[in-house]
Amino acid sequence: ERRRPAPYSYPVTTPRSARRLVLPALMAIALVAGCGGDDGGGDAVEARDPLRNGPQGNVAQFVVECELSHFAYDDPIVFPDLPGESHLHQFFGNVDVTSDPDYSKVIDGETSCERSSDTASYWAPALLDETGDAIEPSKLTAYYRPGPGIDPTTVEPYPAGLMMVAGDAGSDEEQPLEVIAWGCGSNFVREPSPPDCRNELARQSVSGTETPSSRSLRLWITFPDCWDGNRLTSYGSGAHVRYSEGGACPDSHPVAIAQLQMAIDFPAANPEGLSLASGETRTAHADFWNVWDQQKLEDEVRFCINRDLVCGVAE
Repeated sequence: ERRRPAPYSYPVTTPRSARRLVLPALMAIALVAGCGGDDGGGDAVEARDPLRNGPQGNVAQFVVECELSHFAYDDPIVFPDLPGESHLHQFFGNVDVTSDPDYSKVIDGETSCERSSDTASYWAPALLDETGDAIEPSKLTAYYRPGPGIDPTTVEPYPAGLMMVAGDAGSDEEQPLEVIAWGCGSNFVREPSPPDCRNELARQSVSGTETPSSRSLRLWITFPDCWDGNRLTSYGSGAHVRYSEGGACPDSHPVAIAQLQMAIDFPAANPEGLSLASGETRTAHADFWNVWDQQKLEDEVRFCINRDLVCGVAE
């Protein structure tokens, strides 16, 4: 059996409000609110986003859906040029991404995303069942929006080649819901650990409102939305990006960029047996590499986000 490398760790650059987990902050976070309905009840920690009601919300955004591209023990951000040294990742988007961080080698790659111009790469640790086997995800949905309270007209496109990490692969406790959250499909409720979505499916079936989204376990990862304007990566440290606070970027990271939120859907499974290739489910995190068709990305930001429009359709 292949040895899995030890989890890596890097500083968590979450907002102060996120680290305190204050309820008012949870009510205003940039988590995508799903298609209406019952919140599922139970003792789950709820995180609602009143400005983002409905299928996509009513804030400026554009959306891309991607299928799984490949699994690999690679990570061009944290383990650049070290093939096979990372824990197992599931990759979406650019099919040519390996451990090689050379932008020129992947910019013209094919993509598993519905939009051919989105040749960016999105990856996260594989979700494992109770036997340690990887559970194949059904899709990834990438939401690009202004950060909470950020003026959409000030949002700038990512520079070509920008790399980012969200979440903490070395976390020894549940992470803030503003950054990492689990849920059942497009249900409103966000939880710090995977819920049992098999019950959600049964409930939806009985009520006659079953939808494809009610069949899935969904992981949400929200990325920083402020950039220092200089570095394209800090190789896992997260030092070049920060989360905005109170609708503004800090002086050290003054450039407002789109806040990427990744939603990864998996088949409903028994949460008691689940883990991630990085460790327990509390170690959830994700990576992004901007190898979009740069002109198309700039157009999306300009015509959708800067003009305060909702573009695209997603659950």
